[in-house]
Amino acid sequence: MVKRVSVIDVERCVGCQACMFACTRRFGVGGTGGARIAVRSVGGIKRGFVVIVCRACPDPPCARVCPTDALTVRDGGGVVFHPDKCLGCGNCVDACPYGAVFWDDAAGKPQVCVYCGVCTQYCPYEVITLEEVPNDSG
Repeated sequence: MVKRVSVIDVERCVGCQACMFACTRRFGVGGTGGARIAVRSVGGIKRGFVVIVCRACPDPPCARVCPTDALTVRDGGGVVFHPDKCLGCGNCVDACPYGAVFWDDAAGKPQVCVYCGVCTQYCPYEVITLEEVPNDSG
């Protein structure tokens, strides 16, 4: 079985961004700039937050628009990013209906969830979880 990050209860989110810090740290940097997950306010504590994460689409639009196959479809949905093939065109960012393909200005390339689940381990309110999804091959 393959895995994906899922939002299980956005009402619990307090906007602490611990998931974002954990994600960025997983890639060896500090802060939130390198996160492949985002927490955005829709009005703060009074109106809540939204958690933006790759939905692991079975037929991902981001991969369909990539002219160099830098994003390939992953078994079970979602994509695998191959940075050596990326031209930096940004088509993938524009194509994602969820806003879950983020952009690395320094590298001039997209940042996409790798479905590791580190972010879920640091969410103090169990807003997100790493769930298993059936893959295409079995």
